Amino acid sequence: MPLLTVTDLRTWFHTRSGVYRAVDGISFAIERGETLGIVGESGSGKSVTCYSLMGLVPQPPGRIESGTAVFDGTDLLHCTPREARAIRGKRVAMIFQDPMTSLNPYLRISEQLIEPLLIHEPVSRRDALARGVAMLEAVGVNDAANRIHSYPHEFSGGMRQRVMIAMALITRPELLIADEPTTALDVTVQAQILELIKRLQRELDMAVIFITHDLGVVSGLCDRVQVMYAGRIVETGDTRTLFRSPRHPYTRALQRSIPSLQAKGAALFTIPGLPPDLSQPIQGCAFAPRCEHASAMCLAGTPALAESEPGHAHACVRAQAGEI
Repeated sequence: MPLLTVTDLRTWFHTRSGVYRAVDGISFAIERGETLGIVGESGSGKSVTCYSLMGLVPQPPGRIESGTAVFDGTDLLHCTPREARAIRGKRVAMIFQDPMTSLNPYLRISEQLIEPLLIHEPVSRRDALARGVAMLEAVGVNDAANRIHSYPHEFSGGMRQRVMIAMALITRPELLIADEPTTALDVTVQAQILELIKRLQRELDMAVIFITHDLGVVSGLCDRVQVMYAGRIVETGDTRTLFRSPRHPYTRALQRSIPSLQAKGAALFTIPGLPPDLSQPIQGCAFAPRCEHASAMCLAGTPALAESEPGHAHACVRAQAGEI
């Protein structure tokens, strides 16, 4: 039985300028010990999906219109506040994307780092501080015993990101949601952090949802990948299959955009056009205006995911018909 099963999740934002369908009917599941990668351009709905699972979508203007997210028997979207507090920060933890605004500037790092332990576990403040120091050392903070008492403004952006990672991992969660956790880190530290997450995943049998723009990270870290565009999943499958034989034109375009795959001296490939305005009705395939393979059949109706082989599904009608 999957640890988390999401079914028909729709999260819309009701604003004065219209209703933005940020997440529009997605379904997926993740097993214990598995790493699921979610990729796509900015605005595709990756982060909103995870904010919905954590109960962090501001309401208003946001609203979860439909769907369920069953975590170990508890529906995260419809549970009581007490049930949510028992799960969030303990059994399900999240690393946020922006380290510069995710820490309270008025509180010392120590207060923020050990708060999840004091809330969720019967542990003394002394033991919590010791575990906090150990976790800071694990994520590469030098002189952690002294620096744990610093304020956020005394840390660089990369160091704050490490603190955020330590806060998420300190309770040894069953499910970790990582929203571009290595964005502010240099390449060497990125490798260290990713190795730390993989090591803890092995030790705890922890499931990980990894949101990123970096397909290179996805290829080396994730077991399965789902590609999102305009609030929907357009392709999903195991990492090896999806990278070896992508079927949806959007997935192929993302792969062509990887700089390391470009011929030396050649112009970098960019996907033409812009993502659609999600406040307006979309006729047919949302990617059709930017797709080099688009035809009249792409506008006939909203394409649904269909398996091209076991475990590998995509939502391109022309590929499903064998035309591309």
